[in-house]
Amino acid sequence: MPAMSDDVASRSDRRHPVVAVVGPTATGKSDLGVELALALGGEVVNADASQLYRGMDIGTAKLSPGERRGVVHHQLDVIDVTDEASVAAYQQAARADIDAISDRGAVPVVVGGSGLYVRAALDRLEIPPTDAAVRARWESRLAAEGPAALHAELAARDPAAGAAILPSNGRRVVRALEVVELTGRPYSATMPTRELVRPTVMLGLRADRDTLDRRVEARARRMYDQGLLDEVRSLLPHGLRDGRTASRAIGYAQALRVLDGALTPEEAVAETAQATRRLVRRQESWFRPDPRIHWLDATAPDLLQQARRLVERPADSATMGR
Repeated sequence: MPAMSDDVASRSDRRHPVVAVVGPTATGKSDLGVELALALGGEVVNADASQLYRGMDIGTAKLSPGERRGVVHHQLDVIDVTDEASVAAYQQAARADIDAISDRGAVPVVVGGSGLYVRAALDRLEIPPTDAAVRARWESRLAAEGPAALHAELAARDPAAGAAILPSNGRRVVRALEVVELTGRPYSATMPTRELVRPTVMLGLRADRDTLDRRVEARARRMYDQGLLDEVRSLLPHGLRDGRTASRAIGYAQALRVLDGALTPEEAVAETAQATRRLVRRQESWFRPDPRIHWLDATAPDLLQQARRLVERPADSATMGR
């Protein structure tokens, strides 16, 4: 069984374990989270970084109030589009939500595909410091030299972090170099460990490649059918273009280019689907190695029943995946 911190063990053993629903985009995590919350008497804690943003609904596939079916959802619509999502702030808020839900006698159901946010909510994770000036200097070098050059520098300074971070992931490379400079320690020393802070049943949803690709394509088209361009227009007065993270989010970056005349809607759908497929591959790479996750076929007709059997098992046998 995964290790659990001593400070919560004594009070956690008399509560239902936290339930986490994780996995790649387009597998139906949000819907299963609602179904489980209804079945267990639970409340959902969002762990999708893009769904933290107010007004970013269609492009993030955020459930509408009606689709939430009366289930209380936390960590939705908590920051403005001009803000930059912070793992540290999310960790503090999400853990407070989880504790409060448990204190009410309900079951916390953590749902999302943002791997680091899931780990921040559930695992021991030291959040390293940040410095705007230091980060700006590294970002300037990223723009001038490209991610491969900075990744080579990271690999020389911290081989473990270099091996764990893709050379193409410029933002994570910059963050790692920032931490190394600020702390004098390897960034890898602050990376999350698989040590749960409270008993948790982790459910992962997966589907075969063809199924996921079809779902991703349909999802991208549905965004435009449901009015993504109008949503993006409505966010412009709120500073969407100035939001470094929000303006680059999949779907929103392409929609902005449509409004600028750089893409047709059809081209934007194709680019959005392509970017989402790349995201799916990254999410699969993040979650696949975690032995604690119980993997379920997202297309199974008895998905809810399978999930309930797992979460209703005794905590000592349910917290380890297979």
